[in-house]
Amino acid sequence: MELKRAREDTAGPTWRRFVEFWQREGNAHFVEEETELLPAYARVAGASHPAVIRMLLEHVLIRARIAAIGDQPEPLVDELRELGTWLELHVRHEERVLFPLIEDATGMRPT
Repeated sequence: MELKRAREDTAGPTWRRFVEFWQREGNAHFVEEETELLPAYARVAGASHPAVIRMLLEHVLIRARIAAIGDQPEPLVDELRELGTWLELHVRHEERVLFPLIEDATGMRPT
């Protein structure tokens, strides 16, 4: 949410806090989903479900956006807001569509 609310005067600190979060736990969360959760689902239900494909594509796009913003001397407010929107939509998709699908197929509760 903080990314979505970024302003010119808060863009730098907002970006630095996000990068700290991303390095501390955000990227690890993506890796865990890709290396544990999705393979568990694929063993019982296959990996070609559109919700799985969407999740993986969004992981790629979010990582690319993070890298592109990080390559700039200073983050642009519009780009931070866009990243915040992408992350929010991604989380909603996981919570509302993908995680229930995985839970139903595997009995696993995603964290």
